[in-house]
Amino acid sequence: MIESERARFNSEFSIEKYHRFLESIERDFGYRPTFRIAETPFFIPRNLQHQLIEASEEVVEFIQKPGFKKLTQKALDLNTQVPDEDDHTQFLAIDFGICEENGTLIPKLIEVQGFPSIFNFQMHLFQKLQQTYPFLAESTPYLSGLDESGYLRKLKEVILKGYLPEEVVLLEIEPEKQNTKIDFYYCQEDLGIPICCVTDIIKKGRQLFYTNEKGKEIRIKRIYNRVIFDELASRQDLKLAFSFTESLDVEWAGHPNWYTRISKFILPHLQGPYFIESTLLSELESIPEDLENYVLKPLFSFSGAGVVFNVTQKDIESVQEKDLYILQKKVNYLPVVQSPDGKVKVEVRFLALWPEKDEKPTLVGNLVRLSRGEMIGVKFNKDKDWVGGTIGLFQKS
Repeated sequence: MIESERARFNSEFSIEKYHRFLESIERDFGYRPTFRIAETPFFIPRNLQHQLIEASEEVVEFIQKPGFKKLTQKALDLNTQVPDEDDHTQFLAIDFGICEENGTLIPKLIEVQGFPSIFNFQMHLFQKLQQTYPFLAESTPYLSGLDESGYLRKLKEVILKGYLPEEVVLLEIEPEKQNTKIDFYYCQEDLGIPICCVTDIIKKGRQLFYTNEKGKEIRIKRIYNRVIFDELASRQDLKLAFSFTESLDVEWAGHPNWYTRISKFILPHLQGPYFIESTLLSELESIPEDLENYVLKPLFSFSGAGVVFNVTQKDIESVQEKDLYILQKKVNYLPVVQSPDGKVKVEVRFLALWPEKDEKPTLVGNLVRLSRGEMIGVKFNKDKDWVGGTIGLFQKS
């Protein structure tokens, strides 16, 4: 995208450097991520950066509307509700496909989530890329005038909120088995907080505890929540000492209700050049004749689960809970990253943090996924190179 940076990176790239880059990540914890890490960052030119910021700010403005909770209450009514919800989400992940429309490059909103992403891993990923390609220090992955220290400071403000690290836990379902566990390791290293499985939590009255490495019970005052309820509901084998649906004497860094409220559920309400035509099945007046131009998506699934790409009339008619699905117009991803053997499609996720005391969220960083397949995602990119997770780099002011 920034031709000079792309040409320089491609000229310096080698398979040997790529393997050294991956090995440098593996050495930190004796573990290599199970998801594919792409060979290259994505160099984002100023005009596209400005579009991505403008589109993200429009999403933020919608979420900040006074009637937002009332509008999204139906989403909660259809799902698990957790008591003691706070005033606003503390995390935002806003996904854009880099697309072509009327011959022009434009970001299109694919999804938005009120849930944490891999904030810590992305910071370290840029460090590793700089070590392998020192000239990348001339660029930055950060937004809102932040540098690495400012980014980490904002992340600590949201997750710790002034508590001692031992009083805050990263909570997940069997964290050692999650694809994102590399982020958990970096989070523990950067913030000093323990990683806990939901089955490790001890409940006494309304208070929660965990047992530290020395065998001492420590009271949990704040939870950095990484639990997805879809997965929790499917794990009937897990025995928990507490329930998410009971009022507990604990604070949330990422209250679970925001995952439900800020989801595909809001897509039909967003209008403008950066947003894709999306319709709840329950509000679909008639099935379009050109279904080859649409995608069927469940509202509350994670990581693309349940998406029907080549949708048919039968697929739509067979959906029983039509309040839980949207029909979304396909967009034309434009391959823009020049690899050694062709161009690659891109999806950019802007990351935002919203400390409880702040008036609005702050855009802080990003995550990028590269694809050669029909869609962004692992199953569409098996056995391909120059695909997978990476980071977007902006020109420094």
